[in-house]
Amino acid sequence: MKVILLQDVKSVGKKGDIIEANDGYARNFLLPKKFAVEATGKNLNDLKLQNANKEKIAAQALADAESFAEELSKKEIVVSIKAGEGGKTFGSVSSKEIAAEYKKQCGVEIDKKKIVLDEPIRSFGAYEVKIKLHPKVTGTLRVKVTESK
Repeated sequence: MKVILLQDVKSVGKKGDIIEANDGYARNFLLPKKFAVEATGKNLNDLKLQNANKEKIAAQALADAESFAEELSKKEIVVSIKAGEGGKTFGSVSSKEIAAEYKKQCGVEIDKKKIVLDEPIRSFGAYEVKIKLHPKVTGTLRVKVTESK
C-alpha cells in the first residue's frame, strides 16, 4: 500500500515521503496513529500543493534576507564603552550589546545569536561584524567602538 508520511517515522522515512508499506503495517500502525495517509489522488495533489507553497515561502525568506543584508551593509552603528587607564577599554563589546545598540539606533531588532563574533571586541576602532540572516545569506554591519564620556 502506498502512503504519504505526515511526520518522520524512524527507519521508515521522513515527513512528506511517499513510501510503499505493507498493508498490515499501514492499516494497523501508520494510519491509526496519524503517521501517514493513504496515497490517493487527492492526497498526492495536496502534497504537491504544500511542497509548492513551502518552496514559495522559502524563496520569499531568501529574498527578504538578501534585501536586509543589502540594508545592513550601508549602515554603521556606534557603540560607546568606558575607557580605563592609558586609553584601554574597560570591558568588551558583545553580540548582546551590538544587538541592543542596533535596535536603539535603527529601530529594527536583530537576534543576538545571529551575530557572529569570533571573540568580543576589546579595543576602540571600526569593525565589520558578520550577521547570519539565512543559511545562504550573511550580512555585514559596521560597528564603531568609541570611548564613552
